[in-house]
Amino acid sequence: MNNIFNNFKQKSPKQRFLFVLGLVMILAYLIIASIFIFWESMPVTVPYSNRLAFGVLLVVYAIFRFYRFNTTFKDE
Repeated sequence: MNNIFNNFKQKSPKQRFLFVLGLVMILAYLIIASIFIFWESMPVTVPYSNRLAFGVLLVVYAIFRFYRFNTTFKDE
């Protein structure tokens, strides 16, 4: 864990910004997915099965983004 913070300190401001932006986007996808899955009385009238499918798709995409994020910043 300490190695991650040392690498974070050594990065240029552009790389640090992209690192933080990548983390924020992964969290945003997970939050939006949980809203679609768990919010029962959404203001938009979409059937629950469609909301569940879209939420699961967003979770899978967030996992894919995390994998790409992890491999990109591990190489640098």
